[in-house]
Amino acid sequence: MTADRIFSWSPSAIVFDCDGTLMDTERHWQEARNITFRIFGLKPPAGFAERAKGVHYTECGALMAQETGKPDLVDDLADTLLTTFTALVEQDPVTMPGAAALVRLAARHRPLAVASNCPRAMVESCLDRAGLLTCFEHVVVAGDDVRPKPEPDVYRAAARLCGVPPEEALAVEDSLTGMESARRAGLRVIGIGTRPPGPDAEQADLWVTSLADAELLTWARSRLGA
Repeated sequence: MTADRIFSWSPSAIVFDCDGTLMDTERHWQEARNITFRIFGLKPPAGFAERAKGVHYTECGALMAQETGKPDLVDDLADTLLTTFTALVEQDPVTMPGAAALVRLAARHRPLAVASNCPRAMVESCLDRAGLLTCFEHVVVAGDDVRPKPEPDVYRAAARLCGVPPEEALAVEDSLTGMESARRAGLRVIGIGTRPPGPDAEQADLWVTSLADAELLTWARSRLGA
């Protein structure tokens, strides 16, 4: 994968992840996981936060139960995790650096969608409170016949709803789980964060430290018609 696959290209639609990409909620998930572990008298296994990043909350509950040897607590852990996270987000919804500016710029020229593993009500509430919900034509979340990331369903559905083939759409993601989902769906991918070593780096065509990256904004202005 090379950055040229992004910088020399103009997508027909853009699909954004929500948690950690548009909204600064990954810290809330981390706090919610820690609180949930404490409520049940469990100790977080080493490295759990990284393994849980981007994982659907029901699967995270299962992972918590599996790694602490408490298979009978799967549903209770998942339910407590979601309830705790919801309360934390409602207290402190914050956008990620550069997210609002990029979304508003892109929305003037391209159809936009959100593809998330979070519940719809949570995604829409966060975006609404941030003043960004009306920028998106579609919000796609896991559930029913739409499998959560890393399966490709949410990104495949988002591209279809935007009226473009997956190969003409761009995904913007902060988690390797989400990047894998977008890649499997056929989208090109911008990864947010520090470029990881080894094969994981290939999950994204372009890595940026944040959506406020100057080179990314220059590309957006020139390639999205601004």
